[in-house]
Amino acid sequence: MASTSQTETPTQCTSSSLRSRGIATAQDAEKKGEIGELPEPKDPYSWDNEVGWRRFRFLRPGRGMYHDVRRRLPYYWSDIADAWTYRTVASTVRIYFANLLPALAYTLDMYRRTGGFYGVNEALFASALAAVIFSLLGAQPITIVGVTGLISLFNYTIYDIVSLYEPSIYPQFMCWTAIWAAIMHWIVSFGNWCDYMRYVTDFSSEAFGMYVGIIYMVKGVEELVDEFTRGSTDGFMSCMVALLFFGTVYGLEKVGASTLFAPWTRSILADYAYAFGTIFWVGFCHIPGTLKDVHITKLPITRAFYPTQDRSWLIPFWELNGKWVFAALPFGFLVMLLFYYDHNVSSLTAQAKQFPLKKPGGFHWDFFLLGCTTFVSGILGLPLPNGLVPQAPVHTESLSEYESNLTIIHTSGGDRGEIRKQTLTIRRVVEQRVTHLVMALGLIGTMTGPLLAVLGTMPRAIFAGVFFVVGWGSIESNGMLKKLRHLMEEHRFLARQNPLFDVPRGKIALYLALQAVGVAACVAISQTIAAIGFPLLICALIPFRWKTVPRWFTTEELATLDALTADNMVVLASLGGRPKEMGGMDEREGRERDAEGMKRQRVGSIAQ
Repeated sequence: MASTSQTETPTQCTSSSLRSRGIATAQDAEKKGEIGELPEPKDPYSWDNEVGWRRFRFLRPGRGMYHDVRRRLPYYWSDIADAWTYRTVASTVRIYFANLLPALAYTLDMYRRTGGFYGVNEALFASALAAVIFSLLGAQPITIVGVTGLISLFNYTIYDIVSLYEPSIYPQFMCWTAIWAAIMHWIVSFGNWCDYMRYVTDFSSEAFGMYVGIIYMVKGVEELVDEFTRGSTDGFMSCMVALLFFGTVYGLEKVGASTLFAPWTRSILADYAYAFGTIFWVGFCHIPGTLKDVHITKLPITRAFYPTQDRSWLIPFWELNGKWVFAALPFGFLVMLLFYYDHNVSSLTAQAKQFPLKKPGGFHWDFFLLGCTTFVSGILGLPLPNGLVPQAPVHTESLSEYESNLTIIHTSGGDRGEIRKQTLTIRRVVEQRVTHLVMALGLIGTMTGPLLAVLGTMPRAIFAGVFFVVGWGSIESNGMLKKLRHLMEEHRFLARQNPLFDVPRGKIALYLALQAVGVAACVAISQTIAAIGFPLLICALIPFRWKTVPRWFTTEELATLDALTADNMVVLASLGGRPKEMGGMDEREGRERDAEGMKRQRVGSIAQ
């Protein structure tokens, strides 16, 4: 195996700080002459050996937040200094488009289904506000925060419910929903209850990713169907633009993982796929002549830095009748439950096992900050921002420096009988907070008059294409699809080194069926007025995996089929460490299976 590209050597700036906290490093092990697996890092934040009243998390409020800040603060300067690399530039451009375009696409959905209350300015303001807060103060700055499709679903479902009674109170009702949600965020973060996210495995995160992908694909189709109400020609043109935009972005990102062209050419095409696709297809819709005569709908915009409707930014929430204030309480709880899973899973996937991260995470502190942004967004009448599940791992992937290796497999075809394959492995991840901050500043700049006018030239069909890119990326790279493909392949062509080969096909089918039931239930409820209840179903997947699924599988089978979504002890330290009870998974085998997690799983998608 020979390397075909060079990357920088990973920095060693973390060794001294790790030693200061009693955490063993690779250098320490080498000096001692130890052979074999390194001991897991020790961290003072743990509940496993606590006894008496100390074992109750809510009786020691703020302990998790304190250790999150203490653990991450020594890295703050390196989060800035480490950003001086080309990967930061490419990542900033990529994540700007990957955040902006989906946010505008979700806003179109909300604008149409909330009586025009949420518009472009609200979406930009919410995304910029959250990005500034989390880039400057967050303990996990590589987690991208913005407006998601699930909060869009939540917002217009509440609008449908409130409209049955008194539509005029919708702004104040949503404000109080956010206030209650913020209070519950703070209770959860002070109560150290983010720890339970350490039990999230691929079983629930894959099911959630598949659910998100399906919902986004449905939203893309809904956008195009709405275009046909304006005429068949407009609808057909919109379909073509959406599909061609999807094909352009998808194809260019696929090139990044291929062997076409030179490495630097592949990198540029993949890094700026969104920029190239957006500029070309927006311009295409404005070509003079017959194409321009097709009046496809453009993105609706209003005055720069003003709300979409004729109102002030501050919602007069104090004017809402008391009965509606308390009626918003259960909705606030459901928002908190959604963000508890959605935001923390986005942080887990951004720090998943395939990324060799060196800097610690901080789930409790970030969830506290999310409560703050939820409160501010609520009183300003903004869609509530949170972690972006599809975009968060894409941000980490875009910050990864890869090594391209050549694998030669000799065959019986003579001197030239060989198969050449490319293997991409991550050398390091540029862990910093500058890309998130610069993206936030870019979103603020987009709210200015000239750039807002540019947004007004964008056809809505582009955003249908964005839904397809996001949705299909989440589906194609999903572990459920990989297991399904394994089941569908002819047995004699299956790779013997694939761990799934040793698991009975019936057990793989049962495992997939259990995941599919959870996905189907979430998708089904999302298409009804009871859609606000889907966070309950999503969160229920975690205890279902740990308490029920092991009854049908052996430890060896679950060690192959499933694993912790984030297996890096630097990350799990914020959650109290690795779970002692692995829910049917053997801890040693699970780590061995994930040892190859540094390999590049997929480039050509917005979701991993």
